[in-house]
Amino acid sequence: MSSDRLKIVWIYPDLLSTYGDQGNTIVLERRAALRGIPTETVNLRSDEPVPADGHIYLLGGGEDRPQILAAQRLRADGGLHRAVENGAVVFAVCAGFQIIGHEFGGDEGQPLPGLGILDIRSGRGQQRAVGEVVSDVASELRVPRVTGFENHQGATSIGPNARPFGKVVSGIGNGDGQGFEGAYSGHVLGTYMHGPALVRNPALADLLLRWAVGQELQPVDDSWAGRLREERLAAVLGAPTE
Repeated sequence: MSSDRLKIVWIYPDLLSTYGDQGNTIVLERRAALRGIPTETVNLRSDEPVPADGHIYLLGGGEDRPQILAAQRLRADGGLHRAVENGAVVFAVCAGFQIIGHEFGGDEGQPLPGLGILDIRSGRGQQRAVGEVVSDVASELRVPRVTGFENHQGATSIGPNARPFGKVVSGIGNGDGQGFEGAYSGHVLGTYMHGPALVRNPALADLLLRWAVGQELQPVDDSWAGRLREERLAAVLGAPTE
């Protein structure tokens, strides 16, 4: 981390905050504070330039037209690209996940250019994914099984320069015919999971913090957060999983 404060940038809450994904910022702030890591959170509106000096950038879900506008403004701004070049962490959900790829489907299904930060391509799928989703995370990320809520009609394929975030246990996920959910490369990670995802999965929040600070984190009391995660997993899978 290049400064004494962890800078969290919530990108375009006026466009990309349909499903309460801003809760992800609160969880990061809280779990950083439990470890004595001071934070600064920037709620960045779509008429403001994207600072390139942040440590973690968050993008949430949104409807078709706000998603298109967000992608246009982020491409024109270039700040998020510069931040990634500086080593920043990016966590993008649903519409945000599609935006950071090479292309996504517009309001009439037409292909539109994304940011090209993550090697994925998205379009309109044959079925709408609505409901709980559970997936097993790629082992190298050291995050246990994750739970979330999906509501999208996207179909996302992963290119050779990215890897699947997880393998679907229950739900639709990327809708790619491969059973994958999300994708990541380096410190850029995208998923279709709402919930908010970091509220339901504290270990995933800690992964982002670990990437941002560049070192292992001291353990914290996960009793309440862990209870929520286990309740959601049990509700979907019918029995305790771990």
